[in-house]
Amino acid sequence: MILYHGSNCDFNSIDISKAKDKRDFGKGFYTTTLYRQAEEWAELLYDRYRGDGIFVYEIDYTLEKNVSILKFDDLSDEWLLMVKKNRTLGGVQHEFDIVQGPVANDKTTRTIALYISNVINANEAIERLRFNRINDQMSFHTPAALSCIKILRKQKK
Repeated sequence: MILYHGSNCDFNSIDISKAKDKRDFGKGFYTTTLYRQAEEWAELLYDRYRGDGIFVYEIDYTLEKNVSILKFDDLSDEWLLMVKKNRTLGGVQHEFDIVQGPVANDKTTRTIALYISNVINANEAIERLRFNRINDQMSFHTPAALSCIKILRKQKK
């Protein structure tokens, strides 16, 4: 499977220790099946933090044995709770090598913030989020997870 990663950093190998913290599924290396989404991530990162430029990496993903995966097929209470835990506590608040599911992106930040602050409940948050175009993400959190991916190429925009 081909995945994409958008970044403001130029690199040749993946280092989870350099990943940003307090992300949807925890600190890790994030990819998507959507080229345009990766490109938007790269542009946003560059606009916010500058860096080496705007890069889209093409990643080859092959599932290895003995790698644990959690997959969210859609928005759910469990997905929302995972996002809340990882965004508030930081680090990695689960036991999985790889997590796949919808993105809580900048277009959904207000709803996520209201849920985290307990202003709205999970059901209301999920209903509000359904009106947004939800993109996908696959995050890699462990050395075992990284053994499933390799950089095929990078494109500087």
